[in-house]
Amino acid sequence: MRPGLEQVNSADRSAFIALLGGVFENSPWIAETVFACRPFRSIEELHGAMMRCVREAPHSRQIALIRAHPELAGQEAAEGALTSDSTSEQNRLGFLALSRSELDEIGELNRRYRDKFGFSCIVALRLHETRESVLAEMKRRIGNTAETEFANALQRIGHITRGRLAKIMNET
Repeated sequence: MRPGLEQVNSADRSAFIALLGGVFENSPWIAETVFACRPFRSIEELHGAMMRCVREAPHSRQIALIRAHPELAGQEAAEGALTSDSTSEQNRLGFLALSRSELDEIGELNRRYRDKFGFSCIVALRLHETRESVLAEMKRRIGNTAETEFANALQRIGHITRGRLAKIMNET
């Protein structure tokens, strides 16, 4: 059974963190922080509080959050070390079943992006219908400035986490 806002709002601290601690990739500190902001009147309000927490965090915490996200079809995927959410998101567009040439292409894009910006290219896969559109976005974003890509990463994390909250809360 999926929880509703009533359960989220009435959960004790450990249950709240167990439920929402994985919404942001390997970053339960966000759920820990917003626990004190309850009650939430809507999923949008909950997500807004979480994103406010991210925006108000020190730069070092923001960059750690960005770096907690895996590369598309990267080493974590090859090792089977993705979170269940990342596995589901990458699998939907076939990033976990690429041919050798496709792996080489995305590996090169990942390397170029990471070398330029110091973190993985974060793409909100739920906003894409095809792998090709994801690759086109990655190619385009490599030409951006570091400041633009930092902002893009946080914005994409917002899209990703909104989708994860909808899934947890069984929102359609």
